[in-house]
Amino acid sequence: MKQLLTDAIVLARTDYGEADRIITLLTPQQGKLRLMAKGVRRVKSKLAGGIELFSVSTITYVKGRGDIGTLVSTRLLKHYGSIVTDLDRTMLGYELIKLLNRVTEDEPEPEYFDLLRHGFEALDDSLVPPEVIRYWFSAQLLRQAGHTPNLRTDTEGAKLSADQAYEFSFDDMCFTPLPGRGHYGVDHIKFLRLSFGAHPAKVLAQVRGGGELAAQLSPLVSTMLRTYLRV
Repeated sequence: MKQLLTDAIVLARTDYGEADRIITLLTPQQGKLRLMAKGVRRVKSKLAGGIELFSVSTITYVKGRGDIGTLVSTRLLKHYGSIVTDLDRTMLGYELIKLLNRVTEDEPEPEYFDLLRHGFEALDDSLVPPEVIRYWFSAQLLRQAGHTPNLRTDTEGAKLSADQAYEFSFDDMCFTPLPGRGHYGVDHIKFLRLSFGAHPAKVLAQVRGGGELAAQLSPLVSTMLRTYLRV
């Protein structure tokens, strides 16, 4: 059978039989793959090193007659080893993987592969706070799914003003003026624009007060996730 080559990130691993595993992988061009890794749980397995969590690898595989193919070989490209030295970052890494796995279909766009890889890079960088990474990743999932909020005009169609206080309308996916009582101002709006742009988490962490802004905006973005992505 024809052997295929692709880069891949492990999303899930399920033990099968005495020494095998069924691996769910995210790839840039082939979407999600479910492959049988035969003998991978044996001590001397040549496959094991290339299918570690928090890693990017090149894999060779063959398609199966059903939903599950066979993993032939693996080559580790990058392992983000600093993630597993910190419990909070490790647990957040698991959270990001599970979240992306839940919101994507079997043939997600290549951008989801890049998003998870960038998430690993942020988790591997001790200068990027975990709370900023979680917030950024949620915003980027919404962006990839086509649910970027309107951050230019309010519910009346007027341009957002630096002197105005706002609340957010989830039905309209934009801000609505609430003079003197709104919880969101110009700094929140600027940070949201940055968050939903094509910027890595490190850029948000470098913003003065970025950690506090991420904490204040996290409930807003989390509600968007539950509303539009059902997670």
